Amino acid sequence: MPVSRLLVLSKHLQRQQPNLLQRFGPCKRIQSRSYTKSTGHRRAKREGCSVPVETQASPSWRTLIFPVAVFAGLAGLMYCNDQRRAIQKGEGIKCDCANVNGPIIGGPFTLVDTEKQVVTEQDFKGKWVLMYFGYTSSPDIGPEQVQVMAKAIDTLESKENCKVLAVFVTIDPQRDSPSHLRAYLKEFDSRIIGLTGPVGAIRQMAQEYRVYFRKVEEEGDDYLVESSHNIYLINPNLEVSRCFGVEYSAEELSEAILEELKRASS
Repeated sequence: MPVSRLLVLSKHLQRQQPNLLQRFGPCKRIQSRSYTKSTGHRRAKREGCSVPVETQASPSWRTLIFPVAVFAGLAGLMYCNDQRRAIQKGEGIKCDCANVNGPIIGGPFTLVDTEKQVVTEQDFKGKWVLMYFGYTSSPDIGPEQVQVMAKAIDTLESKENCKVLAVFVTIDPQRDSPSHLRAYLKEFDSRIIGLTGPVGAIRQMAQEYRVYFRKVEEEGDDYLVESSHNIYLINPNLEVSRCFGVEYSAEELSEAILEELKRASS
């Protein structure tokens, strides 16, 4: 072949080379989702092609930190707000043998005693009073609490020469008439003062002293009354000084009352 034709053919191939590379250029990108053992992947590696692996994008920590911070801030704000309200509403008020400060518990009332005489809170001013809210039909806890209260005031008066008035306020005025209340309390101690009155007056007084009670219907016309069974110690200024639960025995109750009386006198 003449040399001139070889030169022409060589130049022609050089012009066609870019087109061939564009047509058959680097192997196409292969996408894979955990198919690492496929024949296509092995063939791609054998041919020297890079095989990018497509993975599911994980959420960035920056996209998570903002809602977490907002939630934490709201939770902290709600907690602080609840704590502030709890302190304002119940400061110094604990019925687990703690001191009770100020006139937060208690208030004015107008009831009648077992002799049908009108009694108000002013009749107890200047005296120490041990007050219990119950009802004469209580089958178990009620009589026990009245017995504990009766023994406690007897111990204080006989051994310590401390006089404390015991007051029983019924939360069942529909059945606890003055005469019925008098007969009931006489079985424990005749010194216990019984108070009853209209249903509205009893409910108002129970709310002021934060006494829980609820009527529970029984068969027929009978019913029971659920209540909190707390005993309140009221100082001569008509302020609730202590609140005692059902866990106190008569001896423990008298000792706690005596301690409070000594603390107040000092």
